[in-house]
Amino acid sequence: MNFLTKWYGMRGGFLYLLLSSMAVQAHAACSRIINAPVAAQGHSVIVNGDNITGIYPDIFKGLASRETCQFHFSAVPRARLELQFENGQADILFPAIRTNRRDEHGIFVPLIYTRATLISIQSARPAIHSQQELLEQKNLKVALVRGYDYGEAYQSISAELGRQGRLILETDAVSVARVLKAGVADITIMAPYIFAGAVQADARVDDLSEKLRFEAIPELPWGDSGVYLSKKSLTQDDRNALQDMMERAARSGAVWKGFLRYYKPEVLKEGNRPR
Repeated sequence: MNFLTKWYGMRGGFLYLLLSSMAVQAHAACSRIINAPVAAQGHSVIVNGDNITGIYPDIFKGLASRETCQFHFSAVPRARLELQFENGQADILFPAIRTNRRDEHGIFVPLIYTRATLISIQSARPAIHSQQELLEQKNLKVALVRGYDYGEAYQSISAELGRQGRLILETDAVSVARVLKAGVADITIMAPYIFAGAVQADARVDDLSEKLRFEAIPELPWGDSGVYLSKKSLTQDDRNALQDMMERAARSGAVWKGFLRYYKPEVLKEGNRPR
């Protein structure tokens, strides 16, 4: 009786573990490889030919080694990435600030807090404290990355600068840094970690790393940054699996640890906070 009791108990325990494992896998599994086009953004996404690394790709690759959702990364310009996501040609969009426009096309998963600031090369120029002060200083040219979006205030500033003839649009953060260094533009607006990472990674502008000036204005407050999951191209089950993976990564501290590995504390202080 003891033997039979032990046998049935062992068999029951094994069956329970097997079913539990199958349930976890079913919950985590994606039905296909996730299409993840990316645009270079500082150390968040680093593109070196076909080699794509950085904070977010490294996290997703690490998750894929333990989970059953796999990712295919490909490099595109940021403006094209935004368009592909809106059209359902990209399954995920990252890193991304939460905006009303993006909410129309995807489900947002917050991972950290971030904000955009005014960024320039250190000078004796008086500090700018508000959107109004920026718009009134019509001698200052502003360079932005085409396709970046930090919310309604950012779009309003961009539109008004365009009307004033003070707006310069570039394809990426390195291009913005080059026009700042050349004196063609005076200021940019983006998350400090993105700009600082781009500057540090490019020999043409890395001498700016210790000369950057960050100015926060109230119209560009702290907000959520993270990942969007497509409503158009992903099934509900796949969205659930991806959302679960990413939320667990945020809770574990893996996302913030990734930022700490790549960025100096003074850069993060200006534009990032852990959740």
